[in-house]
Amino acid sequence: MPLPLFALFIAAFAFGTTEFVIAGVLPQVAEGLDVSVPTAGYLVSGYALGIAVGGPLLTLLTPGLSRKTLLIGLAVAFTIGQAACAMAPDFASMLFLRVAVAVAHGTFFGVAMVVAVSLVREEQRGMAVALILSGLTVSNVIGVPVGTAIGNLWGWRATFWVMCIIGVASIAAMVALLPSKAGPARRPAGFAKEVRVLGRQQVWTSLILMLMLMIGQFGPFTYIAPLLQEVTGLDESWVPFVLLANGLGATIGVFLGGRLADWKLMPALISMLALQSAMLAVIYAVSPYPLAMIAAVVVWGGLNFAIGTPIQTRILTWTADASNLASSLIPAGFNVGIALAASLGAAVLGAGYGYRILPLIGASAMVVATAVALVSYAIERRDNDAPPLPAPAE
Repeated sequence: MPLPLFALFIAAFAFGTTEFVIAGVLPQVAEGLDVSVPTAGYLVSGYALGIAVGGPLLTLLTPGLSRKTLLIGLAVAFTIGQAACAMAPDFASMLFLRVAVAVAHGTFFGVAMVVAVSLVREEQRGMAVALILSGLTVSNVIGVPVGTAIGNLWGWRATFWVMCIIGVASIAAMVALLPSKAGPARRPAGFAKEVRVLGRQQVWTSLILMLMLMIGQFGPFTYIAPLLQEVTGLDESWVPFVLLANGLGATIGVFLGGRLADWKLMPALISMLALQSAMLAVIYAVSPYPLAMIAAVVVWGGLNFAIGTPIQTRILTWTADASNLASSLIPAGFNVGIALAASLGAAVLGAGYGYRILPLIGASAMVVATAVALVSYAIERRDNDAPPLPAPAE
């Protein structure tokens, strides 16, 4: 893989860590800003909203910028944002800063995906996407635990100062490694075409698959701690280790998904969607048995990210001629899906069902995803569709 991809990986790791580490230091942040923990929770939902809404809007406003310039600018905004968060005097300013960084986050991942696939041969697109996605999985495996530990030792503001240092490293890496013509500004496709390409069935069906995947993943994962404790019977002290194992499985899965996307994208995707539906049914069945449950959670985590890679590769492939809006909808779609999954889980639990039912709801979502993918692929083969050529450079 080209070295520039590793510069994008560092920035992806930084953005992923700052998104998720807030959960590990939320009580300290709440105390430091003199608000309740539930109120501090808006720092999480506000970040998701910034990605989902602000990311696509900023992407549409910057079509004429060189991609390298835009990516470095977003990393600069990230770095300044982390320093500002470390010095935030009150909750309102902290919330504003988190949302601002989230806008940069949503834009970064959309642009970085487009640049990544432009740096490699067509048969390496899946692995290029996987490498950027691995920044998120590695941030959960390494960044979040380390950031939480730093917050516990030296206070939550120290966590954000460390994030600022990582931001500086990402800026230096992109300045040094991204070639000036890697993802240069292409002739603007125009807003009408950016919207029109979303009507391609390969694109909108992939967005449906993304939403179903998030229900299958975050429906149970949002409530994984009480599920493991109350249903599986694990002690609270074991939960972080299970989550670490899940994260390791996800890191392996993201590269496996990249390989499969480069091999046979749709057959591999359909097979993994069906397998994930079965895997969630297995989690339901073995949830009372600790060892079997831990093993199932690891495999489930690997499949979640293995599936995400070909879905994103497919969207990028079928919007190559007008990719700005579509690429920004990838991180936006994931965050909308996460919010939808968490809300659906809360509604189910509020209706009186137990935690054990959540994997079955996820399995149902994956059955829907498998059916949608099968129909989409059948239509594509029937019509003998071919992906569009990239937009011409200026």
